[in-house]
Amino acid sequence: MYNITLIPGDGIGKEVTDAMKKVVEAAGVNIVWDEVEAGEKVIEKYATPLPDYVIDSIKKNKIAIKGPVTTPVGKGFRSVNVALRKALDLYANVRPVKTFEGIKSRYDNIDLTIIRENTEGLYSGIEHSVGDFAGESIKIITKEASDRIVDFACKYLKNNDYKRLSCVHKANIMKISDGLFLREFYEICSKNGIEKSKASDKDKEIYADDVIVDAAAMNLVLNPEQFDVMVMPNLYGDILSDLCAGLVGGLGIIPSANIGKDYAVFEAVHGSAPQIAGKNIANPTAIIQSAIMMLRYMGENKPADLIEDCLKEVFIEGKILTEDLGGNAKTDEFSEELCRKIKLKRA
Repeated sequence: MYNITLIPGDGIGKEVTDAMKKVVEAAGVNIVWDEVEAGEKVIEKYATPLPDYVIDSIKKNKIAIKGPVTTPVGKGFRSVNVALRKALDLYANVRPVKTFEGIKSRYDNIDLTIIRENTEGLYSGIEHSVGDFAGESIKIITKEASDRIVDFACKYLKNNDYKRLSCVHKANIMKISDGLFLREFYEICSKNGIEKSKASDKDKEIYADDVIVDAAAMNLVLNPEQFDVMVMPNLYGDILSDLCAGLVGGLGIIPSANIGKDYAVFEAVHGSAPQIAGKNIANPTAIIQSAIMMLRYMGENKPADLIEDCLKEVFIEGKILTEDLGGNAKTDEFSEELCRKIKLKRA
């Protein structure tokens, strides 16, 4: 039995996390959910979207999974996601991006992972106004944070049988900050037995290279199949991970994990979609895929594989899909079909 913190979040969060719980239960994993509220709904009572009891719950249980939480644009409270990453030192954001047969996209064979440094860069939160005529944000890149995210990426590459590890940067312009990240990338890769090479070098089993962020964006659109694991500072990872989601069907199907030394928080990265909240039409795939990542993190590989296999079957059959995937099924109908398939395979 596992104790895991569950943060339903705002908008459609309750609907998609309820669907996820049913699927995990159908796979035979015994979880006691420590459900805690965060986001817009608690601000009036606690004067913050992230009360202390949320952090306390995660520190007690070590693992959490969360639905979408609303973040105001240009004003209001700081992002709950950013605050969680800082409070728990969740330094690695991991976003696997894969095409699914049956899900309409422009590509057929994408299988890559964006690994994003989560704690610093332009998201350090150090910004201020200069009078009433300018705003200034400070970008921080440190050796310590660069080393540990690259080391994480090296181990991820090896553990998941990928070949190419690419550093994404803008060191041609930001020679000090991104220059440091790039230098540490090759140093840590070398310590992990991953040597610098050109992408055209087919002889090496694993190799490291680097690509400037704007060229990376272009090449992800032109030929995304060429990439395996991409590691980068915070802002670039935020942008390119969403770009990659668009290559395979959107944020509604992409999972995400935030990993630290002591804690891990898994999440759906799409918005809270308040306009469709309560209508039972939201797609729960992203949070279900995040639960698959969570189960593998816990060592529960068999139920994780079972859920993933059944999810693929649902997509291939194409009979029971939510509206955003080209169908007309309700949230409950989608999760019930997935649970039905899981139970049949377990019988």
